[in-house]
Order: sequence, then structure tokens, then C-alpha cells
Amino acid sequence: MNILDIIREETAGHLGAAALVDGDHEVSYGELFAAVDGTARELRACGVAQSQRVALSCADSIEYIAVSLAVLSLGAAIVPVSPSHSRDEVNAVLAEIDVSLLISDRELFPLDLAHPVLSVSAFEKTLFLHSRHAQESLPREYYELNSAFIRFSSGTTGASKGVVLSHETILERTDAADKALNVTENDRVIWVLSMSYHFVATILLFLRRAATIVLCGEPFPSSLIDGLARHRGTFIYASPFHYQVIANSTMFSEEAFANVRLAVSTAMRLPETEAGRFHEKFGFQLAEAYGIIEVGLPFVNCSRDPAKRSSVGCILPDYEAQIVNPDADGIGEVYLRGKGVFDAYLSPWRTRDQALVDGWFPTGDVGRIDADGFLFLSGRQTNVINFAGMKIFPDEVESVVNQHPAVMESLVYGTPHAQYGELPCADIVLRDQTKVPDIDSSEIRRFCYQRLASFKVPKELRYVPRLERTASGKLRRWQG
Repeated sequence: MNILDIIREETAGHLGAAALVDGDHEVSYGELFAAVDGTARELRACGVAQSQRVALSCADSIEYIAVSLAVLSLGAAIVPVSPSHSRDEVNAVLAEIDVSLLISDRELFPLDLAHPVLSVSAFEKTLFLHSRHAQESLPREYYELNSAFIRFSSGTTGASKGVVLSHETILERTDAADKALNVTENDRVIWVLSMSYHFVATILLFLRRAATIVLCGEPFPSSLIDGLARHRGTFIYASPFHYQVIANSTMFSEEAFANVRLAVSTAMRLPETEAGRFHEKFGFQLAEAYGIIEVGLPFVNCSRDPAKRSSVGCILPDYEAQIVNPDADGIGEVYLRGKGVFDAYLSPWRTRDQALVDGWFPTGDVGRIDADGFLFLSGRQTNVINFAGMKIFPDEVESVVNQHPAVMESLVYGTPHAQYGELPCADIVLRDQTKVPDIDSSEIRRFCYQRLASFKVPKELRYVPRLERTASGKLRRWQG
């Protein structure tokens, strides 16, 4: 089974309809499939084949979607890489996932292919192909999977990297999500999120339902205003950060959401006060969604009840949830199971059955389920930092900070922030404590910017004489 074949079949009667809009560039479903077929031919000529891993580092665009579908059509797996990643971070992904080819809209590395540029006529971007000799030494179980996506993620435990999703899992996941989103060919989806982090349960679902996807990334928020007005958007999929900007901006009138039937907030927790402010201005209730790369989209709060604003809603029909080891207030770790759960972790290799606990996925999130079945999240058991919906793993940032010649060790943690959710901050122990008055914090941060995506660089640095440790000698982690 190939998800692209499903999309072709389900949109067969809509080939003349608009599939993608990016500014003044519009592509119909028929034109999109032609671009996909042309790209697939070029990639096949470059040696892309079944089960290979193809990394894609590209800004959100028509090209991003067409290339992704072309890779899927060849039975290869897409490895999304954020275009904000540094060269070192990109190299780490390529090595860890054993990538065969990197497709990018920037020249990250010296080109060594005979055909370095994708030349499909529907494309406006220049895309570069960077070849890499893959070891192809992955476990036999990987090659038996019908793999489609591999998201480079540290997972719930922080030890496993590369969440593997098969074509079959994606089909289940998109079907499950649509039981809440109810997408149709009449929808004009306003898209502002990063496709590097959001694609499977959203973009592919929108395409399956023959909806029109209007790309409104930059310049924000004027691009969103254009999408709402010119394209009469009916569906918005964005983060609380985006809705905060909209609610606080004078550029949006009270009638801006007149055509919108559903506005989903995802990627990070939606503050109840912000949801209330949005409703006061537009008379529109935001729908908070709870998505997990290993599970999909098991919760979407479409309730219009203001008392449930701080909830992510009730479990969708294809999933089950339970609270494990609840305290006196019913708060414990959230476990989930159902359709569309990931197939494996790539590195180190762990199958779904090996990773689950008696068939349940431990999310690492803490919360409670009320008498009406609504899930209210309280926080995380793990120390992952959520900055504007993007996940930051402290040990990754610490490993870079600790490379600075003036730093002996560091501790990275998140501090609450009204607009971004959490800010990454760092406590630093210098090799020479007498240098504390003279140390240039901006120089350490510049050092990090050269090696990390900008959103991962600590926003505040604090110099301390020592870091607290547990009895076993590990760093004692805390949330500021």
C-alpha cells in the first residue's frame, strides 16, 4: 500500500481543483500529480529506491509537498529536517538515520551528483541534491516495514531517535484524525506551521480530502490576512503563538474569521486566558489539539463550553486513554493506545511492541480526565522544553554549550513564558570562576548559534559555582 495511491484515488474527481496556493502561485491536483511524477523520475534516476532514507530540508512550499509525495511514491522514507538546523545538526541527522540523499533549498554541502538540481517545470524553487553513501546496515525488520516517514526525535525516553511511520500507519492516523477535523473538498486550509514538524496527520489528510491548502508562512501575519480575505479560509491549523499575535494585532478585524468553521491550536499548550481573549475579540472558540509524533492526533477539543477551554478534549473514537498511578486529585501519567501508533524507533532499533508497555504508549505527559471524559494536561514528567511548539532536548544543547573553552559544565532547562510556552535557559559553571565578572555571555551564545538551530540557543545564561546532583551523581534537573 502506498499513501500516494490512496490520495490519487480519493481525489480522482477533483483534478482541476486547486490543491496548493503559495502567494500568487496556484497548483491544481492534476498539476501537483504531474510535478510529483516528474520529480519521482528524476529521483529514481539518482538511485532513490525502496526503503532508502531521503532527508528533506526546505522551507514550506509547493515544492516541499511535491518532493515529499515523490519520495513516498518510490517507496523511500522521508526524513524531515528543519531548514533552521545548523550544518552540524543536519550532519547528525544524516548519520543517525543513515540517509542516502539530502534534498535542500540551500547549498549545505558540496554537490557531487550528476544532476544536482530538480528541474520540474511546476517548481519555482531551486532544489539541490546532496548524495551520501548509506551503510544500509539497519535491522532486517526495518526493510520489512513499508516505511514512509522517519522523524528524528528523541522520543519520550530521550534515548531513542527516529520515529518510523509506515504507509499503513499514516492511513490509519489520517482516518482517525478526520473523525474530529471532518475535512472536505470545500475546505480552504490556512497553513502557518512548519511542515518539518507537522505533515503526516494534517497535510496528507488535507490532500486525501481534496481540500485546498493555502500556504501563509511569510510574511506573517499579513500572509494570514491575505489567506483569510482573498482565499476565504475555512480551516486554520496553527499554534498558540500565532493566535496570540492575531488576537493582539489591530490588523485583524472582528469579521476576519467570518468564513472559518474550525481553528485548531496545536504544538504547545493553549493558555486559557489567551483562548478567552481570542473568543472575546472574534466570538470564535479555538479548538485545542493534542498531537504526539508516536501516536498521532488522539485529542481535539471542539467543545464550545468555556469551562473546558483548558482541556485538550475527549479521546477520539479510534483511541483509548488511561491515567497511570494517579494521585489524590486523579493526576498521573497519560497512557494511550489505538490506531496509527508508530511502527518503531530507528536508533537504537525498537519495534512498536518492544516500546509499548502492555500495548500502551507512555506519553510522558501528566494530566487528569474529568467526569465528562475531558483530558486536562498538567505538565511533563520528562525535561523536554517546548518553545513555541518546537521541542528542545536539554542534553543536546548542553553538549554544545560544554564545547565552549570557557565552560566546564552546564544545565539547560525551560522557564515559563506567556508567549512562547517555555524559554530555554542555562546555568553554567566556568572553568575559571574568577572570570565570571568578565565573561561575555553574547560570545557563548554566538558559539551556540553556529552549532544549533536558533530556537535551541539558551535565551538566558546564569553563572553558578556548581550544579546540583543526585545521590548517583547525575545532574538534578528542574524547571525554572
